[in-house]
Amino acid sequence: MERQDIRNIAIIAHVDHGKTTLVDQMLKQSGTFRSNEVVEERVMDSNALERERGITILSKNTSVSYEGVKINIIDTPGHADFGGEVERIMKMVDGVLLLVDAKEGPMPQTRFVLQKALKEGLKPIVVINKIDRPDGRPVEVEDEVLDLFITLEADDEQLEFPVVYASAKNGFAMLSIEEEGKDLRPLFDSILKSIPCPKGEPENGLQLLISNIDYDKYIGRIGIGKILRGTINKNQAAVLAKTKGEVANVKVSSLYNFQGLGRVDIESATVGEIIAIAGISDISIGDTLCSVDKVEPVPFVEIDEPTISMNFMVNDSPFAGREGSYVTSRHLKDRLEREMLSNVAMKMEEISADCFKILGRGELHLSILIETMRREGYEFAVSRPMVILKKSEAGTQEPFEHLFVEVPEENASAVIDKIGQRKGEMLDMLPTGTGIVKLQFRIPARGLIGYRSEFLTDTKGYGTFHHLFDGYDNYRGDIKVRTRGSLIAFENGTAVAYGIFNAQERGQMFITPGTEVYEGMIVGESSRLEDIVVNVCKKKQLTNIRSAGNDDSLRLVTPTVLSLEQSLEFIADDELVEITPKNIRIRKRILQKTARERSQRK
Repeated sequence: MERQDIRNIAIIAHVDHGKTTLVDQMLKQSGTFRSNEVVEERVMDSNALERERGITILSKNTSVSYEGVKINIIDTPGHADFGGEVERIMKMVDGVLLLVDAKEGPMPQTRFVLQKALKEGLKPIVVINKIDRPDGRPVEVEDEVLDLFITLEADDEQLEFPVVYASAKNGFAMLSIEEEGKDLRPLFDSILKSIPCPKGEPENGLQLLISNIDYDKYIGRIGIGKILRGTINKNQAAVLAKTKGEVANVKVSSLYNFQGLGRVDIESATVGEIIAIAGISDISIGDTLCSVDKVEPVPFVEIDEPTISMNFMVNDSPFAGREGSYVTSRHLKDRLEREMLSNVAMKMEEISADCFKILGRGELHLSILIETMRREGYEFAVSRPMVILKKSEAGTQEPFEHLFVEVPEENASAVIDKIGQRKGEMLDMLPTGTGIVKLQFRIPARGLIGYRSEFLTDTKGYGTFHHLFDGYDNYRGDIKVRTRGSLIAFENGTAVAYGIFNAQERGQMFITPGTEVYEGMIVGESSRLEDIVVNVCKKKQLTNIRSAGNDDSLRLVTPTVLSLEQSLEFIADDELVEITPKNIRIRKRILQKTARERSQRK
């Protein structure tokens, strides 16, 4: 049976090529919103962090109706760190809209997401977006996209992809570059014409693959997936086949489908529909819901392995428990286990009762989890990100990244030098003729830890870089990342202007007068390689003698306020970042000076 009334598509692209903006316009022009309804921009980026950073972090479902056909749309992230979000939805759709910027052309993540889609045999539509840009080059970009398809060994049918020229921002699409764009009808028509209808046997046994998990505080866990075979009814008895081989008898208490931005309660659904089910407490991504008389699990898409790990531990600083609502090891473990259920690219290992190792795709992947937990009221400490090494017959192997860099010509030599120091090998150098140089490197993943801030400084904020996982290779030896030590607080107390004034001669401060500090807390970056202990709480001794200039105000240098990502990049192996809902502090693992010195001697 073919479901002519349904199309299931995912929108995939490199970061910032306009996926979420296009979904906004598709929702508006399909009549999803009332004419008088006020709708904010990037409505699909519902997460507060997504709105602040201007990126998509989680894959999300929505739907529009056009010419009597329901089009289920999945908006996906563009960052490589969230590649797991893209990989897991591939079984839910029958085709993809590949968005490519009319100026930038195919970028590193374009290659990654397209490769996953082609491997699953999905039908692509290429959308060359932002054609309203004055520096756009849509014709050349179309050729570059074709070259990419050929490089990725697309089959003959996939190579016959339709091309739509669009401006998501202005809400129009065209089938020819010479046309005048009015609305998105050409894009909707291309979807109906080119994306295959879902097929299946509605009378056969139920087969529903869970590809996404949502959570509702009233009804609990909600499994989202596509019905590959059969029909499902509300209150139906079924069998849940887990990814590890176990099976369990369950009951579907609630059934929903997607209409616009919301979920609608339904009584039944059949082949090809993307639905949400509630009432199964231990449902997870990759599970298959089957009929009782025919239990046949569906193999789930293979997710790339994590490459970076970080230890999450209970906060044991002198300020522990003062600012967070959830501070115990039980709180921390429960929250991390809950994250593992929906974040398929992340893994967890229990090191001890108070320490858990979290494995992820990259620094951004892990920092988003940290920031999310922080906003939820959790208080904990984290270690420096470390790459995951593997042992083989050839020796120790480490993960490598393919690094794509765009920098102004005058900054290229500084970038090449720094990446060389981090064991990177240059693969290609391409001047663009516009004052920008495109560079490609192969670099150990640990060489990128802590590099972003340094890169932005070296390129005065004009450089950009993206990276993709490039496999494991032989360990390249030590990389000297930190060139300066830390300024460490001498005692517990409150920092004062006089103490900071004396300490700032030793390096760059991170704190201001009035900041509460404790012994072992890092208050600045040393101007030398070694750590220096400073007393920022030291007050000026008062005398009854008044001298010229005595009352002049102390001139304090503006401190550097580190963000979460900058803090994670800054810390050394013997340091931690203390995370609370109100503050981010950096500290030594061993707070007491004498104990630290004793440990170093050992």
